[in-house]
Amino acid sequence: MTDSHDRTDAAQGIEGVLLANRDRIVRFLEVRGAGDGAEDLFQDLWMRLTDRRMGPIADPLPYVMRAANNLMLDRYRSARQRELRDKAWGEASATQSPSSECALISREQLALVESAIAATGERPARIFRRFRVEGIHQRDIASEMGVSLSTVEADLRKVYAKLAEIRRQFDAG
Repeated sequence: MTDSHDRTDAAQGIEGVLLANRDRIVRFLEVRGAGDGAEDLFQDLWMRLTDRRMGPIADPLPYVMRAANNLMLDRYRSARQRELRDKAWGEASATQSPSSECALISREQLALVESAIAATGERPARIFRRFRVEGIHQRDIASEMGVSLSTVEADLRKVYAKLAEIRRQFDAG
């Protein structure tokens, strides 16, 4: 059995556990403080667990629930760190301009990201922007666009896969 085959089997196993227990995991995230953002966190959990190389997992549901709990802890810590950082940096740091080189690199990377998002198609790109840029909840996007929630999730996964590709290129470069 090859590494590629192991990765596929493990990812499909985790995907099956996530799909079969979706409502339970979303409720768990809601109870842990995610509220309306539970659907969005579920999507992030999906991406984290299916985008990594892993071997077989003996007891996958507790593994997924532990990962969901860790995701919530990461969110809390991240929010707390962001508050502390923003407070420490104050207004002075926000007025500093990046170097010309950094600005050029950032513009080039942004163009690559925008191209990758556009390459996924009009609907996935629009859903991604509504969700990630405008902060609209997935259910609201599904209702607004007249598609199912699973279609919204599938389109987001398509965009996230493209962005993961781009990120790997940035990390390698």
